[in-house]
Amino acid sequence: MAATLNTTRPLRSAAEYKAALAEVRRLWGAKSGTEDGNRLDLLLVLVSAYEDERIKIEPPDPIDAIIERMENRGMSRADLGAMLGVGSGRVSEILNRHRHLTLDMIRQLATGLGLSEHCLVQPYELARRYA
Repeated sequence: MAATLNTTRPLRSAAEYKAALAEVRRLWGAKSGTEDGNRLDLLLVLVSAYEDERIKIEPPDPIDAIIERMENRGMSRADLGAMLGVGSGRVSEILNRHRHLTLDMIRQLATGLGLSEHCLVQPYELARRYA
């Protein structure tokens, strides 16, 4: 099936997309400039174009994205507070979903953590407080 995959036109169906993914897996690691390497490059372009057009990927939850980026960078809550210019109480309120991010915080997080503002402005629910 992979040998008949046409790389001279866009992928037009889910079956072609799956076949292209299978061939990408088979060719993965092919040396650049070789016949297999060139075919891999073409397939990656076709797969990417198909995904961009047909597969909508929603941005992650803002708080989850912040926590994950902090973990990846080995940051503590104190580090985040220093970045935002707020105390530990405010950081806890935000990360525990008791308070929303402000516009200034979103700007600082986008710059400081390298997260997209589009991700950070996504709506998210606050945790319910129990008395």
